[in-house]
Amino acid sequence: MAENPDPEPGTDPPGTVTSPARTPMYQAIHADRYQRQGLIKAISGKTGRHLICYVSGLRTMIDRDDTVWLVDLLHNVPCGEDLDFLLHTGGGDIDAAEKLVLMIRQKVGTATLRVIVLDFAKSAGTLIALGADLIVMSDTSELGPIDPQVIRSDSDGNRMAHSVLSYLEAFEHHAEALKQDPGNIASQIMLNKLDPGTLKQFEAIRTRAQRAAEDLLKRGMFRDGHGNYTLAAAELMNVKSRPSHGQMISWEDAASPKLGLTVEHMTADEPLWQDYWQLYCLQRLAIQDRQKIFESGFASLITDGVAV
Repeated sequence: MAENPDPEPGTDPPGTVTSPARTPMYQAIHADRYQRQGLIKAISGKTGRHLICYVSGLRTMIDRDDTVWLVDLLHNVPCGEDLDFLLHTGGGDIDAAEKLVLMIRQKVGTATLRVIVLDFAKSAGTLIALGADLIVMSDTSELGPIDPQVIRSDSDGNRMAHSVLSYLEAFEHHAEALKQDPGNIASQIMLNKLDPGTLKQFEAIRTRAQRAAEDLLKRGMFRDGHGNYTLAAAELMNVKSRPSHGQMISWEDAASPKLGLTVEHMTADEPLWQDYWQLYCLQRLAIQDRQKIFESGFASLITDGVAV
């Protein structure tokens, strides 16, 4: 974790030995980090809320190792104070995602948690957003279906993500086709290719994901009883209405009666949104496709993630 162990010059308490200033070369080497952290502090000064960030490259995912880095981001956040969580991810481990958002909720307590989605928070990222009190979005923002992915290696050792919902949908489709026509050769062949053990595992994962979505909605934006968490979770996992894993759920879709999520919409020309977007652009440029950045006004880490 790359933190700021060196205080700003002139910030020592009276009567202490003055800390040395950062050297010009040290300042230059870490200039990008200081710029981003300065912007995070400036945004927090405008909103009156703490801001922490999790931004993933295009070829990495939410995983169990994220816990330790999130703990560092929360270290300087006092309990029971409003928090903004800037999130950009293509998804990942459902269990890890649930743990991350519950950790944040424990820190926030009865204060307000906002998840800020500048670009996209897909699948397990959408699950994290459901645990917030509201989601801040604009015209560039998108959520996605909660479609759990299982990473498996093929015969050549290549790791590939497999959609749990698509697998189960294929089974249900061909099972129904055989029910209607027992002589359907194509469906017989397809069902023979589907492994019963995998089928049971994927059914359990689907149930687990839906229950997690319902639980987070009850803890978060639906805790006052204004929304139907069962219907919202089911809709987010409905492969018939959203057949593509990457299908976009815009801020308007998220706020529609069909989902009923609590969304705060910002226009792209609002100064605060432009500050968020500038920060996001700096963070994306700081990482490669297989990396993630965890950042606050006090700590910064770029790490290699689990690649997909």
